[in-house]
Amino acid sequence: PGGMAHSGGCGVKLGVMASTYLGMYTHIVFATKRRAPMIGETWREGLHAYLAGTLRGLNAQPYAVGGVADHVHILARLKATHRLADLLRETKKASSIWAHQHYHAFAWQEGYAAFSVSYGHLRTVASYIGNQEMHHQVTGSADELKALLEENGIEFDERFFE
Repeated sequence: PGGMAHSGGCGVKLGVMASTYLGMYTHIVFATKRRAPMIGETWREGLHAYLAGTLRGLNAQPYAVGGVADHVHILARLKATHRLADLLRETKKASSIWAHQHYHAFAWQEGYAAFSVSYGHLRTVASYIGNQEMHHQVTGSADELKALLEENGIEFDERFFE
């Protein structure tokens, strides 16, 4: 009765969980090779849409995709079955092939940064991603990434930012 299962004769009630409930939101950042400004303004929006479509095709739920000429930000809800490294490998691979139509030497840099985001901060992070053009008039992408890493308590090697 009442959604509870009895444990036998000991009088203790055990809860029954009918499903897995997961709210795993992730802010992901990755850059073009050598942070070169390869993502042109004329096709940037198309790249962002392609990234979102690729994520949907991989059963992730993109909330925001944005960026500037040398990097992208993605805010997405992941499933329990996703492995972040696999998801990003496939996303970067597919989008790199698509981007070659617009910039023949296009390539993503190896690696990425990913940060967990609480449900209550989704709008703030989505707004931040949507304002990348304005944000980067003041802050360079390497400095932005360092600040995000520090804010999230992630140690990094300065040599990767030279």
